[in-house]
Amino acid sequence: MTINKTANGNELVIALAGRLDTTTAPQLDEEVKAIDGVTKLVFDFAALEYISSAGLRVLLSAQKIMNKQGSMVIKNVNEEIREIFDVTGFIDILTIE
Repeated sequence: MTINKTANGNELVIALAGRLDTTTAPQLDEEVKAIDGVTKLVFDFAALEYISSAGLRVLLSAQKIMNKQGSMVIKNVNEEIREIFDVTGFIDILTIE
């Protein structure tokens, strides 16, 4: 998995490419824990192919952090990942555009 971060003032865009799974989730978790001062967090999933339960846990952790300091949105979700969000109920917890 590749993580590309783009900061614009208090907004941070994290673009993910590849697979967010048990092997790669800890890498994203480290990035999420270092988002001090960010009031808008945007995940760009345009190039994300797969997400596992480990990846979902990291997103939930990020959402909890952002509930305290701003907002979080997930963009460019493909059908397969949208279906995973739907089946797990994450579609109701996360803001997905």
